[in-house]
Amino acid sequence: MRGVSVGRGVWQDRVGTTTWTGNGGGEVVVGSCRALVVVAHPDDETFGCGSFLLDAAARGVTTYVCCATRGEAGEPARGVTRDALPEVRERELHAAADLLGVEEVTLLGFRDSGMSGDPHADALVRSPLEVVADEIAAVIDRFGPHVVVTLDGSDGHRDHVHVRDATIAAVDRCEHDVQRLYLQCLPRSLLRRWAEHMRLVQPDSPYLDVDGAGLGTPDEELTTVFATLEHLERRRAAIAVHASQVSPYDELPEDLARSFLAIEHLRRLRPAGGGGIETDPYAEVALDGG
Repeated sequence: MRGVSVGRGVWQDRVGTTTWTGNGGGEVVVGSCRALVVVAHPDDETFGCGSFLLDAAARGVTTYVCCATRGEAGEPARGVTRDALPEVRERELHAAADLLGVEEVTLLGFRDSGMSGDPHADALVRSPLEVVADEIAAVIDRFGPHVVVTLDGSDGHRDHVHVRDATIAAVDRCEHDVQRLYLQCLPRSLLRRWAEHMRLVQPDSPYLDVDGAGLGTPDEELTTVFATLEHLERRRAAIAVHASQVSPYDELPEDLARSFLAIEHLRRLRPAGGGGIETDPYAEVALDGG
């Protein structure tokens, strides 16, 4: 192990990585299917991958989350100071992870870059891709996931793109053999529906030209789609835990919100997808000793 123990279920290394243990006690569960979700900020695990994590837990998959930053550049809710925001968001991440059935959360200690503007000197996007990839690779080697998932970055957030690219690189350079690598996707057709709604309620939004800005993953690139409606209320409970941030699903019409929250849209990169849409991301995954 690259780090040193700083208490039960907590792991810390020289660059500030910390690991928090959830309900499961923090042991790597040999013999079970394991999935790792890699994200940039607290709330990405819920706003982006909440239904994936809930579905995985319901299938008996042991899940882990690796989060690159503490969300320092987020917009704090009323009553939350800028200085307190990282600690608040870290607490929210842990609480949401509990609701999502996550075994363990690892924070890498990079700094949130923000959506735009000149990033801080220590910002995630200023960190070389190889450095970020090495940190993620160490987490992969520690937990040995069969399946790795990260956001597709098609919302244009530079941290999401950097973590996506670093995760892809990490899967290629880690010692552990990851069997499945997925991008959790925002389908372009769904973002078009979102833009149609936003034109009515926020016509000055800078994100309305979905096609012109290249937002969303083209629908024809999706490889994996499955319903997660049975987990909707628990996901909404996890979203509510991130009270320091505004949910992107607030005030959406119910049918549009459900299209985001109750259907998973993935793109399989390893092995490369093809030959129709799959509905089970764990099909043909070989378990330890299998």
